[in-house]
Amino acid sequence: MIAAEDESAEVGVGPWTGDPPGDPRYDPELLAEGDRRNVVDRYRYWRREAVVADLDTRRHDFHVAIENWQHDFNIGTVVRNANAFLAAEVHVVGRRRWNRRGAMVTDRYQHVRHHPTIEEFVAWAAELDLPVIGIDNLPGSRPMETVTLPKRCVLLFGQEGPGLSEPARAACAELFSIAQYGSTRSINAGVASGIAMHAWIRAHAGPPPE
Repeated sequence: MIAAEDESAEVGVGPWTGDPPGDPRYDPELLAEGDRRNVVDRYRYWRREAVVADLDTRRHDFHVAIENWQHDFNIGTVVRNANAFLAAEVHVVGRRRWNRRGAMVTDRYQHVRHHPTIEEFVAWAAELDLPVIGIDNLPGSRPMETVTLPKRCVLLFGQEGPGLSEPARAACAELFSIAQYGSTRSINAGVASGIAMHAWIRAHAGPPPE
């Protein structure tokens, strides 16, 4: 569900009332001043490191990778989606720097790894025996709606405009496309990543924790 925006409503919770908890996962500063972060209620007042450690106990088996040769502004959205669907890691292939604004601070809780070249990324995936699954509307791609994504895999996305580079296409064990019904040739990588990750979730994940 997408929460309705209410600019008059304050996000989060105020200072802790009563005796502070003795649990070391709680942050004394947040307890004293309140927690206005964009986190689910179960992580209110927790230290950032404690949140990441808890997420690490139940991360899913899929990774997400995106090429970044031209400073793609979709990367922040990809990271935010990866956090929402609890991907193991996000891999940025190409330029190290990317615009973090779209991530909405979720990069603090999501593991992000950099690979300078597609060859180094492919070598990393091969070492872990992870098939690289390209998501792009290319000739020969199979409709993602007709397949089940592998449980262990890396979902690879190209950047806005050109899509997957030629070396990236060659590295893919499979190529899947997302069905489109309008006039545009493609959807951006941020949107495509959310659709693909949710397809993985529907196939392999149970319900989220309460």
